[in-house]
Amino acid sequence: MNDLAARISNLRPSCGPVRLVAVDGPAGSGKTTFALRLAEELDCQVIHSDDFPVPWEEGPGGWFHALESQVLRPLRDGLPGGFRRYDWVRDTYAEQVAVPPAPVLIIEGVGTARASVARWLAYSVWVEAGEAVRLRRVLERDGAALEPRWREWFAAEEEWFAADRTRERADLVVTT
Repeated sequence: MNDLAARISNLRPSCGPVRLVAVDGPAGSGKTTFALRLAEELDCQVIHSDDFPVPWEEGPGGWFHALESQVLRPLRDGLPGGFRRYDWVRDTYAEQVAVPPAPVLIIEGVGTARASVARWLAYSVWVEAGEAVRLRRVLERDGAALEPRWREWFAAEEEWFAADRTRERADLVVTT
């Protein structure tokens, strides 16, 4: 992880003054764990797709507009960004999260390395695991009652990633 952090630190800024790093891949693959370890090495902020409300029926693409308009565009222009974090347990918006221009920012979650913002990314990581492993992980985290929804989500992700060709554009592929 030290080598990766050093490589990213030596890249040119990509989104205004920020080196924007995306950690993408399907649900349950280990993106959050990877992003948090990398952030520790880089001493930087992580924004999670789970910080935004994502209606199941909108699939992987439905949440990103908020991140793009409230965080990425301001950073691209050298300005601070920010957003209100969504609290999934309470089903309401929670605290305001400031996102100042910094040397590195990690965005983590399904759809963060999408083609539409590839020009703003300094580096992208694709994290993957087998479907059985991913399903076990999400059900352990969220409960077995959600299995039908997760199976639908997995199918939507597969379609999304195939159309977007996210994995093909990744600078690094990590299997967990």
